[in-house]
Amino acid sequence: MRIALFSGNYNYVRDGANRALNQLVSYLERQGVEVLVFSPTTPTPAFAPAGTLVSVPSVPVPLRSEYRIAMGLPESVRRRVEAFKPDLIHLSAPDLLGYGALRYALKRGIPAIASFHTRFDTYFTYYGLPWLDRAFSRYLSHFYRLCERVYAPSESMAQEMRSAKMGRDIRIWSRGVDGTTFHASKRSMEWRRSLGIRDDEVVVTFVGRLVLEKGLDVFANTSEALSRQGKAHRVLVVGDGPERDKFARQFPAAVFTGFLSGDDLSRAYASSDVFLNPSTTETFGNVTLEAMATGLPVVCADATGSRSLVDHGTNGFLCAPDTLQDFCFYAGQLIEDSRLRTDMARASQRLSKAYDWDQVMHQLMVQYSEVIETGDQKPAQKRLSPAFFGLPDAVRRSLSL
Repeated sequence: MRIALFSGNYNYVRDGANRALNQLVSYLERQGVEVLVFSPTTPTPAFAPAGTLVSVPSVPVPLRSEYRIAMGLPESVRRRVEAFKPDLIHLSAPDLLGYGALRYALKRGIPAIASFHTRFDTYFTYYGLPWLDRAFSRYLSHFYRLCERVYAPSESMAQEMRSAKMGRDIRIWSRGVDGTTFHASKRSMEWRRSLGIRDDEVVVTFVGRLVLEKGLDVFANTSEALSRQGKAHRVLVVGDGPERDKFARQFPAAVFTGFLSGDDLSRAYASSDVFLNPSTTETFGNVTLEAMATGLPVVCADATGSRSLVDHGTNGFLCAPDTLQDFCFYAGQLIEDSRLRTDMARASQRLSKAYDWDQVMHQLMVQYSEVIETGDQKPAQKRLSPAFFGLPDAVRRSLSL
């Protein structure tokens, strides 16, 4: 089996999506599957890539220059794909590179599947471009309906995609957690003290990229409201990003650790008391699952991703998105009730055990085989979009779209 994987960000900025993709490639190669990964790269990647990574020429993304975008499928990359002779093409982003790869697959009768990782359709509002939401949603539906199968990371995300007719055959490719790395035994009171946190303080933690779409405003407003209500707590922020300085100014007494990974990240989770995730843009909620595995009660937005992980009232609470009253009420309950925190922490650990990486990856590999065996091997006659974001035909041709 030979798989060509196309990614918009395989390893140059660390996030939940590319962590899952690297886990997948590692697993596939251990099973004897040949994988070739195509992605933009930078001279200073966040981590070493799993498998063989082919660099695709790219330019910085406007407004978010830490990310890069490939301008279609260039001839040099196309030749590399042809030499590899993939049995299946896996698309992990609906960007220009992904669209170019999809076009390549359709014209040559190679089965193409896609995995859905990021709710790009929700991003434009955060950056003052809400008028693009509907147009981009239409494009997403067009892109995913051309794929043999589309894999959502959670049932809640799959339901939304089915409602939006975003794909003809929508399946689940879940995510996993390393239960040996992320475990409650990593709790360290000594580490807390080294950060100036008293043993009797309740620590409310945020973990993730410090960017607008992660709900930083809701987290900040919730913490400030809780303080006004006399519900004492300390804020711990794990992560980095372009909004760090602004976020830090709102929390002069908070502890900012910067980016952490592995055992250091697990220790930060386990040494906390409440995990608060207000993001509505997650498709799965990797940080929520990690928090659960380390024994934390979780308070999350009732949105895709967390909705499939949190059993409301059992291991945490789901709040109406962007509703300060809900976040304050439920986080406040956990701050004031240590017994409730303990009960929900145990439930979180128990529920997290259902997410095993090897089992998740094995299920996807089996489905790869199904698609290869049953997919239409003749060049597809499916209609490609006559325009891509309104680009003229001449421009699209120059981008290999």
